[in-house]
Amino acid sequence: MKNVLWFLFGIAGGFVVAHLMNKDPRGHEILAEVDARISEFTDRIGDAYREQEALISGLVDDVKDAAAGAADAARSAASDAVDTAADAAKKLTD
Repeated sequence: MKNVLWFLFGIAGGFVVAHLMNKDPRGHEILAEVDARISEFTDRIGDAYREQEALISGLVDDVKDAAAGAADAARSAASDAVDTAADAAKKLTD
């Protein structure tokens, strides 16, 4: 509980210091620069995330297409096997 209190005290202190810095023109510039750097960082992370998402989406689509092709090939092979077995059975009964 003591650690939570210190954590909350630190957050409140940070807000107070940031508010006081923002009132001073030099502090305002510093906070604006920090904000710009954070925005640049989050934009880069967002771009990288979207790039990876597109890459993974493309891979998933490729795997789905391959699985559909394999399923079609298996279905065709099974159908051919059934037809061959039916022909063989018919020849045995004739």
